Amino acid sequence: MLKKVLFCATVVSHLNQFHTPYMRWFKQQGWEVHAAAFGETPIPDADCQFSLSIERSPFRWNNLKAYKELADLIKRHGYHVVHCHTPMGGVLTRLAARQARRSGTKVLYTAHGFHFFDGAPIVNWLLYYPAEKLLSRWTDCLITINEEDYLRAIRRGFKAQSIVHVHGVGVDFGRFKPVDPREKQQLRREHHIGQDRFVLIYAAELSKRKNQGFLLQAAANLKRRIPELLVLLAGQGDLETPYKRLAQRLGLTGNVVFLGQRKDMPALYALADVAVTTSRQEGLPVNVMEALASGLPMIATEVRGNRDLVEDGINGYLVRPGDTEAFEQRVWELYASAKLRKKLNGRDRLLGKYTVARVLEEMTSVYRAAGVSEGEDEAGDLAVYGRRKELKG
Repeated sequence: MLKKVLFCATVVSHLNQFHTPYMRWFKQQGWEVHAAAFGETPIPDADCQFSLSIERSPFRWNNLKAYKELADLIKRHGYHVVHCHTPMGGVLTRLAARQARRSGTKVLYTAHGFHFFDGAPIVNWLLYYPAEKLLSRWTDCLITINEEDYLRAIRRGFKAQSIVHVHGVGVDFGRFKPVDPREKQQLRREHHIGQDRFVLIYAAELSKRKNQGFLLQAAANLKRRIPELLVLLAGQGDLETPYKRLAQRLGLTGNVVFLGQRKDMPALYALADVAVTTSRQEGLPVNVMEALASGLPMIATEVRGNRDLVEDGINGYLVRPGDTEAFEQRVWELYASAKLRKKLNGRDRLLGKYTVARVLEEMTSVYRAAGVSEGEDEAGDLAVYGRRKELKG
């Protein structure tokens, strides 16, 4: 009988967007792959797919129903490995898998950015920190994706059997890559963007967390100095309408374009001059990795995750959250110097750690330690890691 692995998350889109290479790897090893999340969108690499009643807010009654659904699913299928993602997916799955762990099921949780972090609201620490520390007792491997979370889990004595640091979910450097000037000009013609425009791009959910309002306020000031400024905002979200109203109120009709959800991000990065992120909170931002892989200089807020990817003055600039003056100054410097824009190219810095292939190697070590491949030396597999807490026992 085939061994089975279950991937869980709050929403289907998370699994489809970030974890298909790892589901596909399990299938290549001869495993049966199951997936559980909210939503009906097909997951191509799942042999079986289950829709859960799970919701993002921890205060929704539907999550109690989702817990029962997960507990029944795990009991019925006898999974050898359960890998959960996203905050609520991680909470409910680990609670539901407690009995299965006693029978040998290995439970892995990837923390895509703890809700308790340097500068987080006190309520986050009061609510999420004790919950995560408790849940770590029922976790065979806690996988962190940034330096701050990894060190915090180690120093705060989280009780997971193993704590490791992998470099996110990986970026396809074949899709996201720099283009020559002629191709950039052609892309601008195709997208009806003038060759003289100075283009900033920010791809993210339109939300309070991603803080596009800060960028709009900065753009309103910058357009006086840079009349040809054009800000491209790719993404959707709850604040799309309020942000559009703010842009109109600030007189940015000719300087900001709301692109919506896009599938052509490689082309959009290729036609831009500078990438920016004004986020208040990150885990390890894929949009920053994609922009840097595309050869763009990055201006980013100095928060967890961004600090892992952007080295100030090397492949971009870090500015304190809320520091409008510093942000605007960095934009001006990059506008004024094409030579500086070319110098702050961060692609090569990411190649050694953040490719999909490299992250798959890291995750392969984690999975093998969980017993995915028979006949493997567990200690030898885990030696691939330079960043891990020793297994107990």
